Amino acid sequence: MAFSLKSRISLWPGLCLILVYHTVSVFGNIRYSIPEELELGAFVGNVAEDLGLDVKQLSERRFRIASENKGQYLTVNLETGILHIREKIDREQLCEQGYSCILMLQAVIENPLKIYRIEVDILDINDNAPVFQRHEVTLEMSELTPLGTTFPLQSAFDADAGTNSVRAYQLSSNQYFTLKSQRDGGDAGIPELMLQRHLDRELEPNFGLTLTAFDGGHPKKFGTTQIKIVVVDGNDNAPVCERNSYQVTIAENTPKDSLIVKVTAVDVDEGLNGEVTYSFSDHTPDKIRKAFRLDATTGEISVSGILDFEESDRYQISVQAKDRGPHSVAVYCNVLVIVTDINDNAPEIILTTTSSTISENVSPDTVIAVLRIVDRDSKNTAEVSCRSPLTLPFKLITSYNNYYTLVTNGDIDREDVPEYSITIICTDHGSPQLSATETIQVQVTDINDNVPQFTQPSYTMHIAENNAVGGSIGSVSAFDPDFDQNVELSYAILDNVINGFPASTFVSINAVNGVLYAHQSFDFEQLKSFEIHVKVTDAGSPPLSSNVTVNVIVVDQNDNAPVIVSPLAIKGSRVEETIPSSAEPGYLVTKVTATDADSGMNAQLSYDLHQSNDKSLFTVAQETGEIWIIRHFTLKDTIRRKVVILVSDNGTPSLSSSVTIHVSVQDDGKEKESRIGIPGTPVSWNSDIKFYLMILFGATSIVLLLAIAFLVIKLHRRRNVFCRCDTSCFSERNSHQAIQKASLNLQIPSTYTQAYENERLPQQFPYDPVVNDVMFPKLRGSAASMTGLKTGTCVTVKDGKPSVSTSRHPVHEVRSTQLNIFWVHTY
Repeated sequence: MAFSLKSRISLWPGLCLILVYHTVSVFGNIRYSIPEELELGAFVGNVAEDLGLDVKQLSERRFRIASENKGQYLTVNLETGILHIREKIDREQLCEQGYSCILMLQAVIENPLKIYRIEVDILDINDNAPVFQRHEVTLEMSELTPLGTTFPLQSAFDADAGTNSVRAYQLSSNQYFTLKSQRDGGDAGIPELMLQRHLDRELEPNFGLTLTAFDGGHPKKFGTTQIKIVVVDGNDNAPVCERNSYQVTIAENTPKDSLIVKVTAVDVDEGLNGEVTYSFSDHTPDKIRKAFRLDATTGEISVSGILDFEESDRYQISVQAKDRGPHSVAVYCNVLVIVTDINDNAPEIILTTTSSTISENVSPDTVIAVLRIVDRDSKNTAEVSCRSPLTLPFKLITSYNNYYTLVTNGDIDREDVPEYSITIICTDHGSPQLSATETIQVQVTDINDNVPQFTQPSYTMHIAENNAVGGSIGSVSAFDPDFDQNVELSYAILDNVINGFPASTFVSINAVNGVLYAHQSFDFEQLKSFEIHVKVTDAGSPPLSSNVTVNVIVVDQNDNAPVIVSPLAIKGSRVEETIPSSAEPGYLVTKVTATDADSGMNAQLSYDLHQSNDKSLFTVAQETGEIWIIRHFTLKDTIRRKVVILVSDNGTPSLSSSVTIHVSVQDDGKEKESRIGIPGTPVSWNSDIKFYLMILFGATSIVLLLAIAFLVIKLHRRRNVFCRCDTSCFSERNSHQAIQKASLNLQIPSTYTQAYENERLPQQFPYDPVVNDVMFPKLRGSAASMTGLKTGTCVTVKDGKPSVSTSRHPVHEVRSTQLNIFWVHTY
C-alpha cells in the first residue's frame, strides 16, 4: 500500500499554527488529522483533489459526505471540493477520554456509484483543567498512627486525554505529611497522603493542607482541593485488609444481586474497636455506587445495576474498612472488576442516503438508499449479512466494508402500488444471533388526473351575533385522491353579492385549511342568514377545481335588555301612583309593561317585586306585570310606599331593567268606582281623583273665608269696648273676650299674659306682628291714643311720645281723628 503526505495549514482564532495531514489509499481511503475546537469554516482538506475527482462534476454526480456519528461536524463545498468545519468538535464530548478519537466519514458519488472512506483523527488540545470531585476533604487520624501510614485521597478528573490529562499531584509544604502517588502508566494515579512525623494531638490537633493536580499540557493547567486533618485520641489499632487488592472478572450480563467478591479486613482490638464496617470511599464515583452494592457488615460486593461492556470494561473500587471504636482509623482495600463482552447488541442499520419518492417510469438500477451496518460488540462488525424481500421490484447490492445499496429491479406502476414498504433485515454471527430491521418507505409520484371534492355537498354554519371580528365561523374540507403536490389544495371565496355588498366584506377564508373567519360583527336583528360560495383548487398542472355552497345562519344572543314602556316616569325614573286607604285586597295599583328587541327565549320577560317597604302589602303578576294589593291597610302603615319592579328576560346571561313606583295612600271614601278585582284581571278608572280633590279644596277655602269675614263683622259691632272719641279704644272687660272670639287665628307671643283691671286672662296668645297689623290697624297721628291692656288705661300718643291717663272712665276724648292702637305688653 502506497501513501502520500500533504500538509495543510489553518489558523485558529488564537493565531495558533495547526498541522493537518492526510493519507490517500489506492483503495479509496483517506485520513486527515485535525485538532479539536477548530472554528466554523476551518479548512480540513481538498477531498476532490485527494480522491482524484473532477470538481466540476461533483454537483452533477451528487457527491456528498455522510458521517457515521450522530452529528454532522464536517461538510464539503461542491464548487471547490474542500472539506471544512461545519460544527465545532469537542473531543471530550465526542470520544470522552479515549486515547484515539476517529471521526468516520463516507464520501458517496454516483454515475457510477463509488463510496470512499474518510477517517478524521481528532487531536486533543489542553482545554480542560483538572477538577476534584470535592472541594474539601476531612480526614480523622489517631495520634498513634504509625509513620509511613498512607491515606488515599480523591483523584482529580481531567476531561482531556493523553498528556493533557492529570500527570502530577503536589501537596502544600508541611512537616508531618508527604505525598505518595500510585502511578498507572503515564497517569498520575491515585494520590496518597503518607505520615512522616508522629502526631501529637496536644501540640497540634488540626492541619490544613492543599492538594494540587497538574496536567501535562502546555501551558499546564491545575486544580486544587483542601484537606482538613483532625488528630484524635483513642483506638490504637487500625483494621488490616487481608489483601491489599482484589481482582475479579464478570460478564456484562451478570444478573443483579450476584455476589462477585468479598473484602475482608481484620482488627486485633476487642469489642467495638475490633468490629469492622465496610463502605465505599468518599471519592468513589456515582456510576460505581449505582452498579455495585457493598454490605457494610460482611464486606460482600454484589451487582446492583446494569453492566455494559460498551460503556465501561473495568471498574476500580476503593473499599473503606473502619472499626466501630472511638477515633477509629480507616484503611482502604482496592477491588478491580473486569467486565467481559457478550453478544448483547444487535446490528445497527444507518441510512447514509435515501430517496423517499420515485417516478413510476423510473429506470432499473436506480439507487434508492445507501446503508451502513454497525455492530457495537467487539469484532463483529464484519460478520453481518443483510437481505431484502424478493417479491418487491427492488434488490440489495453488497458494497464493501458493510455497505449496502438498495436499487430498483423491475417495472414500477403507481396505479398498481402507490407506495412500497421495503424491510431490510440484518443478522450478526454471534451466539445467540441478533438481528435488526429497517423499513424504507418509497412513494411513487403521480400526475394530476383527479378533481378535488368537498366532503359535503353543502355546508351550514352557525355564528352567534355580536361575534368578535376575525373569529372563526367554521371550516370546509376537501380531498384529492392524487399524490404529492397534486393534493395541495387552496380555498377561496367566489365573488357574490349579499345585501348589496361583496361577500368578502362579510367573511374571509384561510386558503390553506379552509377555515372561515368573520370580517364584521353580525347583528341578528339586521341580518339573520346569508349564502356564500367557496372554491377549492389543487396545485397540479393543469390545476383542477370545484365549488360548494355555504349557508351561514346568525344566532340570536341576549344583547338587549328589557325596555319599560309603561307606566311612564314623570320625573327621572320615578313613577307616582295614588291609592285609597280603603282599598281592598286584590286592588290593582298599576300595570308594568316592557318589551325586548331580542327573540325566542331571550324575549320572554318576567316581572318580580325587587324592593318594597313592606312586601306583605303588594304582589306582582310574574307574567303580566300587574301590581296588586294583598291585604288591608292598617294604622301602622305609612302613607307613602316605594315599590321597585325588576323586569328580567330569559336569556343567558339574563338582562334586566327596573322601575321605581312611589305609591301614596290617601283617604278617599267618596271614590265613585271600586277598583277591587281579581289579580290578573284589568280594571279601568272612570273618575279623575285629582279633579274632585280640587273641587273639595276650593269649597273648603270659600267656607273658611266666609267664616273669617263673619267673625270680623261681628267683632266690629261690639264697639262698647272701645273709647268713644270719634274712634274708640278698649275699655271694657268684655271687649277682650270679643277679641278672643273673633280672632281665633291671631298669634300672640307665648310669653305675653294679658290682664284687665288686675285680673289675669284665662289663656296666653302667641304674637304675630303681621296678623296683628291686619286684624287691628294702627291709629296714626299726633294725638293718637291706645289702651293699656295690662292696666286697663287709655294711653294717648302725642308727637310720637305716649302719655298715660290714670282715669278709669270708660270714655276719653281725643283731638285727632286718626288713632294708632298698640299692644302694650310685658315680657
